[in-house]
Amino acid sequence: MCNTPTYYDLGKAAKDVFNKGYGFGMVKIDLRTKSSSRVEFSISGHAYTDTGKASGNLETKYGIQTIFVPNTGKKSGKLKASYKQDCFSLGSNVDRGFSGLTIYGWAVWLAGYQMSFDIAADIQLHTHVNDGTEFGGSIYQKVSEIERSINLTWTAGSNNTRLALLPNASWIAELLYLPKIYNASLIGLGYTQTLQLGVTLTLSALIHGKNFNGGGHKVGLGFELEA
Repeated sequence: MCNTPTYYDLGKAAKDVFNKGYGFGMVKIDLRTKSSSRVEFSISGHAYTDTGKASGNLETKYGIQTIFVPNTGKKSGKLKASYKQDCFSLGSNVDRGFSGLTIYGWAVWLAGYQMSFDIAADIQLHTHVNDGTEFGGSIYQKVSEIERSINLTWTAGSNNTRLALLPNASWIAELLYLPKIYNASLIGLGYTQTLQLGVTLTLSALIHGKNFNGGGHKVGLGFELEA
């Protein structure tokens, strides 16, 4: 018997380590709440410091998923369905069309559009191929409260290989410190502090290692509110 994850859960641990706690070159605020009738609301706003542009997003969930962007008028609707049993996971999305995702598990391998392999209980290896042109993989490890991750992506027909390394994500009480290193001599730093229950402050910075005195560095500020 095996426990097959959904398509969107493949490599999720490594993605979360790299994406959460960073907001280079922007000021953002996120608000999540749920009404007594179990309707979920997610509101987010972003202001970019280098361009001065701002954007906002409102998302509600109640059976179907709806998205509305106030500043552009863009909206969409999605109806999702999924079926899961031992060693098999099937999902479908209806959004003016139809798309399906299928994953089949055998032993410790999971095959579909992407693939994942658990080397040990605390190590995850994930590989993917997109459109037959982009190849990538990630390694994620968690020991106690320390997380480490490596992401590697290569595009066919291009000499550009993207490598990102996150040596550790250190939790100290309610504080999270996140260093991140790219092969383009970029160093990312993230600092997350829980101010009180449901209120989180995030500070981040992207430093150009090759041109430290030349400027071009980015900083970010974020608030997360949950009620």
